[in-house]
Amino acid sequence: MKAVFITKHGGLDVLQYGDVPTPSPGYGEVLVRLRAAALNRLDLWVREGWPGLRLQYPHILGADGAGDIAALGEGVTEWQVGDRVVINPNIGCGKCEFCLAGQDNLCEHWQLLGETRSGTYAEYVVVPARNLMALPKGFGYREAAAAALVFQTAWHSLITRGGLRPGEHVLVVGASGGVNTASIQIAKLTGCTVYVVGSSARKLTLAEQLGADFLIDRSKTENWAKEVYRLSGKRGVDVVVDNVGTTFPLSFKAARKGGRILTVGNTGGPKFQIDNRYIFGKHLSVIGSTMSPQKDFRDVMRLVFAGKLKPVLDKTFPLAEARAAQERLERGKQLGKITLEIP
Repeated sequence: MKAVFITKHGGLDVLQYGDVPTPSPGYGEVLVRLRAAALNRLDLWVREGWPGLRLQYPHILGADGAGDIAALGEGVTEWQVGDRVVINPNIGCGKCEFCLAGQDNLCEHWQLLGETRSGTYAEYVVVPARNLMALPKGFGYREAAAAALVFQTAWHSLITRGGLRPGEHVLVVGASGGVNTASIQIAKLTGCTVYVVGSSARKLTLAEQLGADFLIDRSKTENWAKEVYRLSGKRGVDVVVDNVGTTFPLSFKAARKGGRILTVGNTGGPKFQIDNRYIFGKHLSVIGSTMSPQKDFRDVMRLVFAGKLKPVLDKTFPLAEARAAQERLERGKQLGKITLEIP
């Protein structure tokens, strides 16, 4: 099969497009003929590598994907060849205490497509049958692939972990990334007032189209925490979605007493300094999470299928041009999700 893979870590030049063996499904697994994949910043981090990351080469990148079932492994009875599906890239073992408790994103043997096992930049991928969800008639592969990872991540962070309630004030730090655009929509659907900090008028326009109530351009307002305080009538916000990390000092200032800081990533870097006095002085809670359990994935994807939540789509590239797609993501040119078309 054709795939985009790496045999070592590095820059864009390590991405290769060529032939690799087509995988075969084992017991309880399904072979999916992919039609679309979507990019995540995770793909760049895996390509570049980090201490302790060990891959089996050639390693195929990509977490998000949607397509058609091509073959069934032994023991799979709930699917048929030809079924249209979207993939949940968050893979639990199904046997440990966390998986049995419905917390498979805490699995003791947790895996993620494109990171700990080969992913979706390919014509075919093998996944557990339980990690598939049927696509409604007429729902596009591209839209499904673009939604899967970011919407489950944002839903689990805001709703399950963050306990978001109607009427609360939510600040989203960042205007155009996949998780942030999903967070804006989920907060509005919940009945919240949403503030967004963005790096340009172009990105803030997108946030406004998604329903954001207050827009702050950080290229013009360096101390955006002070601006949030002003716009909120000097109350601060109940919840801050901060997946940058290095912006935590300002997020702490923007939060009201008893506020929650939600984080699912660190696009600004994994290590930074914080002033702990804000945490205990304002009774703040810092709440982290990764991906979601199967239930959250299915709950939020039903809302996507119903049109109540919509993935924001950027440019699409042929699979063979994954290098150009990653370059666009790396340079921050995208508004929404970049996708790959797999012919």
